[in-house]
Amino acid sequence: MREPMLSVEEARERVLSVFQPLPAERVDILAAVGRVLASDVYAADSLPPHANSAMDGYAVRAEETARAAPGSPPRFRIVGDLPAGAAPRQEVTPGTAIRIMTGAPLPPGADAVVKVEDTQQEHGYVHVFVPVEPGNYVRPAGEDVPAGTLALERGTALRPQEIGMLAALGHSRVPVSRKPRVAILATGDELISVDEPLTPGKIRNSNSYSNAAQVIQYGGEPVLLGIARDTTAALTARLRAGLQEDVDLVLTSGGVSVGDFDLVKDVLASEGDIDFWRVRMKPGKPLAFGHLRTTPSQGSRARPVPVLGLPGNPVSVMVSFEIFVRPVLLKLQGARDWERPPLEATLMDAIPPKDDRRHFLRVRLIWQAGEYRAYLTGAQGSGVLSSMVKANALAIIPEDWDHAPAGARVRVIRLD
Repeated sequence: MREPMLSVEEARERVLSVFQPLPAERVDILAAVGRVLASDVYAADSLPPHANSAMDGYAVRAEETARAAPGSPPRFRIVGDLPAGAAPRQEVTPGTAIRIMTGAPLPPGADAVVKVEDTQQEHGYVHVFVPVEPGNYVRPAGEDVPAGTLALERGTALRPQEIGMLAALGHSRVPVSRKPRVAILATGDELISVDEPLTPGKIRNSNSYSNAAQVIQYGGEPVLLGIARDTTAALTARLRAGLQEDVDLVLTSGGVSVGDFDLVKDVLASEGDIDFWRVRMKPGKPLAFGHLRTTPSQGSRARPVPVLGLPGNPVSVMVSFEIFVRPVLLKLQGARDWERPPLEATLMDAIPPKDDRRHFLRVRLIWQAGEYRAYLTGAQGSGVLSSMVKANALAIIPEDWDHAPAGARVRVIRLD
């Protein structure tokens, strides 16, 4: 009896359940861009560390400017200049002011800054034409991050702004989750290397490179295992070689359907175990998931290594990666969330009758007339890679829809 197809959610839950975040490592701050923070970061110092001027102007006692007006400006004796980076040497006392630059620490006695545009300097004095309140144009100490508070949470993906925060807090090295190592193996007698000339019946191995690029895009480190021919011995040898690379996941493409030469499921069953191999989705219905056994002689860690056997068609491979492998890589890196932000769009092309699988359509998502609109990028066959190239999103047509008219509202997954 054939195993029933799993829903996308059931299959993804079963896949994700076997993965846990990888150990942490410390890297230089610029090497952490795009990585996931492995521990909470607390501020040892306040940011900014001291009250400072937000404008070029004059540090004053605010109460002395209360009656300032263009026709009757109070006058203050200038007792010093305070550039950014210098420590205050004078105090603002009644009737005095200190000329201050943006970023310079607020001197003792002052509680506000008057913008230079609202003043006029003359013979060692400054005339103030606008009243200020205490705190005007002053950045208080800890306004950004008070000392002792949580600045960045574990699981945060480190973008340039987080890198800037880490630098501001004095971190030149950063604890991040180790990059997942992913072995990538293509299967099929029809495959040749990308730099080989085409001969009758052959096609170039694009799947390994699109998968490797996706692994890199989502923070992993690909380990290319080449091409396995359509024999049990060849596939077994390649998979065993992959285990010697101390990888966290093995990805295969092709060989998971029901043909005579679709051997991935059989080898997976003999070399480990298989959990499931069919998902109610298109493209990507044949998708095998299981584990390969390892021994101490097959790598440094004796443990079962998860294997995802992806379909063989180029689009099926990339869509299956998006739905299943991308969240695995993010979970391995300790990311707090691996879901794409929810988004809806109006489908601009009618979809003809379909089966009871969830369909993922390649679309171009454009913001028009106050809404997102999704346009098909061309033929939707699972071997049509050009329509994937033109797409920046996948439109989701649910299982219980037998077709989708133009104008239907659908969920979309952004790919960019």
